[in-house]
Amino acid sequence: MSETDRLHSTLSSVFGLTAFRGAQDAIIRHVTDGGNCLVLMPTGGGKSLCYQLPALLRDGCGIVVSPLIALMRDQVAGLVEAGVNAAVLNSTLSYQEASEVERRLIAGDLDLLYVAPERLLNPRCLSLLEQARIALFAIDEAHCVSQWGHDFRPEYIGLSVLAERFPDVPRVALTATADALTRQEIVERLSLDHAPQFVSSFDRPNIRYEIVDKKNAVGQLKTFIAERHAGDAGIIYCLSRAKVEDVARALQDAGIAALPYHAGLDAGVRARHQDRFINEDGVVIVATVAFGMGIDKPDVRYVAHLDLPKSIEAYYQETGRAGRDGKPSAAWMAYGLQDIVQQRRMIDDSDASDSFKRVSAQKLDALVGLAETVNCRRARLLSYFGETFASENCGNCDNCLTPPRVRDGKILAQKLLSCVYRTGQRFGAMHVFDVLVGRLTEKVQQFGHDKLSVFGIGRELNEKQWRVVLRQLIAMGHLHADSEAYGALRLTESARGVLRGETEVRLREEAEGARNRTIRAKSRRGELAPASPGQSKTDAVLYTALKAWRTETAKKRGVPAYVVLHDSTIDGIAAARPATLTELRGVAGIGDRKLEHYGTELMEVINAHRAEP
Repeated sequence: MSETDRLHSTLSSVFGLTAFRGAQDAIIRHVTDGGNCLVLMPTGGGKSLCYQLPALLRDGCGIVVSPLIALMRDQVAGLVEAGVNAAVLNSTLSYQEASEVERRLIAGDLDLLYVAPERLLNPRCLSLLEQARIALFAIDEAHCVSQWGHDFRPEYIGLSVLAERFPDVPRVALTATADALTRQEIVERLSLDHAPQFVSSFDRPNIRYEIVDKKNAVGQLKTFIAERHAGDAGIIYCLSRAKVEDVARALQDAGIAALPYHAGLDAGVRARHQDRFINEDGVVIVATVAFGMGIDKPDVRYVAHLDLPKSIEAYYQETGRAGRDGKPSAAWMAYGLQDIVQQRRMIDDSDASDSFKRVSAQKLDALVGLAETVNCRRARLLSYFGETFASENCGNCDNCLTPPRVRDGKILAQKLLSCVYRTGQRFGAMHVFDVLVGRLTEKVQQFGHDKLSVFGIGRELNEKQWRVVLRQLIAMGHLHADSEAYGALRLTESARGVLRGETEVRLREEAEGARNRTIRAKSRRGELAPASPGQSKTDAVLYTALKAWRTETAKKRGVPAYVVLHDSTIDGIAAARPATLTELRGVAGIGDRKLEHYGTELMEVINAHRAEP
């Protein structure tokens, strides 16, 4: 059998697939031939196949380094279901269980072994690996090795030892999110200097991006869920543990199956909440950013942010947990001026070096720019990762669906900047607004600001409208909120050009209510998301029956439902309605072992609904 035939035979028999996606073919052949590489592929793009298949094709055991216990557990469960000899080696195992895994590794009885980085770097584990035959090393979540990445983990730095102690074993580093700076550090730390980089498109066309002006964030969230995602699984991110608890309670009071998740909860509670989220339909998790990495739940229909993430990488990684199955999903965020001040304060108050703070501030500025852009959000998001979007209108973000009105904002900008300058660049937004609109407060009188030429020059707008203007000027880089001076507004160098009339300023007009109503109406009419394959009435009945069978089977086997069969596989069965086991084997996701385990039962479900109208 030729290498190509062997490759496709394994792809079909183990994974139930007939073709590769994107760069998978090239990556798998390169690694199988013993090459090192860096793989950047979006969540749901098929990264795991890029090391799982080569590990099966090469002699020895593939070692997968991952910081995520949940990912290890679910991927190993899925591989075992597919007939692969896979195991984990992490802190959840007892001494006896770990010893048995180590015995199987030395005996050559494993195809894939998932190891936590701190476990792998233990001298005993490294010695164990030197006694075994290793097919490859896969470093998953490789952005964790970079201090510039959004989820830096110190234990990852030690992975440079792999190139030193196992120079002849291929290394493949994989991540869904890395800008140019992060990629370069991955390459340096993992000694991938001369290795090819396979960079897939970062576009997730099934995800609708929407960012709204934060007014009553929890109320806005409840409306969003009720009107567009009632009964759907979702993840909601908050910055603090207290806010997580408050939001979860508010959603529970609204009849939504919401559960909190943060590091302050008892480990047993966290585990139960995570298991419910993974195994039950329609559960919503409210969490700090610690939740979600490695959660392979494919049917998360929305990810919502009630606080601003720290960078576009973090935003992309977190929103990428929606719609891993390729079905229409949403990334929704409520955002306001206080978010910018809060994130800047966190940067300034950190113990990091000046260079790290500077880069962190630049990353935050890029995210604020995404939030404030009047153009296509998808194009702006992709351009951050060095990718050019083919169209100026993606048709699936709020700015493209309901374009905001834009006006010449030079005069408004000059008034606001002048007010900040005349009041001494020592005050926060509230005081500046008081002066602008001519509000004679005690503080305004105390400092004599009612005598300034700028007092009352902005009466044409109310405070809420000025807040929108201020946020956009900060996003454009003309103003800076100094966190060390309690949010005092200060002019930047570029403000000079605005005040002199040399710099053009285009401002978005705030019409959030109208935009939201339009989006909600389009959502109800099914106009928002890319079309997905339709189902006939009979297909829908069969689909429901197949999901019920999967739920019951997953409970019996003690694994998540998607480990038994992915939604896409159930879609395929419901659409094809196979009449024989051979036809069932032709559905994507049904490999030899799945057919052996579930074929007869699946055919019984199909046949029971074959005669229904």
